[in-house]
Amino acid sequence: MNDFSLIETLRWEPETGFVRLRLHLARLSRSARRIGFPDPTGAAAKLEAAVVGATTALRIRLTLDRLGQIEVTTAPFAPVPEGTIWKVRIAATRLDSTDKLLRMKTTRRGVYEAARAEYPASDADEVLLLNDRGEVCEGTITSVFLDDGSGPLRTPPISCGLLAGVLRTELICQRKARVGRISMADLKAGKLYMGNSLRGLIPARLVG
Repeated sequence: MNDFSLIETLRWEPETGFVRLRLHLARLSRSARRIGFPDPTGAAAKLEAAVVGATTALRIRLTLDRLGQIEVTTAPFAPVPEGTIWKVRIAATRLDSTDKLLRMKTTRRGVYEAARAEYPASDADEVLLLNDRGEVCEGTITSVFLDDGSGPLRTPPISCGLLAGVLRTELICQRKARVGRISMADLKAGKLYMGNSLRGLIPARLVG
């Protein structure tokens, strides 16, 4: 159960710095506490050191292992072009709603990689996973949001077996999203969005 690391993937912008940094660090600390990893006290300093001298937007990947070792890597970040609508397909791979590790972002990504591998990149921008009860959960790298016309966006509860996404948390706190189970019938009746803290909220359409 300890042969993995916790991950946080952040965006850094020259004008504004790290996007949603407080929420990322809070999730990292909360996850570490729950599984008995050392508290990531040096994470903020490591992140700041990684962007010294940077002048363009970056994708930042931070990992924390069971010994408390923190590693940070950076790569250029290209935003999703305005007006993009992602093609989303449903995976045959299912999530186990009782697996509590799914609620944390870790390097244990076999189930997500299996789902993504079901479709070539040309056929799907993202692949959506259901759980063992047939409930909509999340994408391989995104949270799911549904505009059903009743007010704030609807996003599945953590108890379905999914990651507590940072963008998801922010939208719930801002009352722009609310927690509610989503069925396949709901998906087909509403307007779908996929999103994460790195890329933001992306309009999507279910295909296939």
